[in-house]
Amino acid sequence: MNSALALQLMRFGFLALLWLFVFASMRVIRSDLRTSGQPRMSTPPPARRKGGRSAAGGGSSGPHAPSHLLVTAGDLMGTRISLTGAPVLIGRADDSTLVLTDDYVSTRHARISLQDGLWVAEDLGSTNGTYLGQRKLDGPVPMDMGVPLRIGKTVLELR
Repeated sequence: MNSALALQLMRFGFLALLWLFVFASMRVIRSDLRTSGQPRMSTPPPARRKGGRSAAGGGSSGPHAPSHLLVTAGDLMGTRISLTGAPVLIGRADDSTLVLTDDYVSTRHARISLQDGLWVAEDLGSTNGTYLGQRKLDGPVPMDMGVPLRIGKTVLELR
């Protein structure tokens, strides 16, 4: 009778652990869905595209304006992304501009976009955060050339 009670307690303990796992999994999935549900801009609005590119040069007008993003550390080290004025979406999603396979990167992790002539980095509600220099992003933050942007194990710089 004692062993039957122990077996029943082990069954209930296993069932409790299984439910904890299910709830933890649902929390992660909900977090990823909430992040991927945010509106995405694949191209700048028409008014900005006409006026903004000539005024801001699409990120390439002045001699010191950044022309590309360079991956300086991580699996894709050496990868260059030309800055055309369109937002750069970074994450694990297949439709991202820069697709990262890092476990520390969310489906839609971060966005780099041109706003008022400045390139701005923005975390899209990622689980592990996005860092510009030593600062964890909590909203849109203007990027400076050469300042590292860290997303998981990947580091990017404006050049």
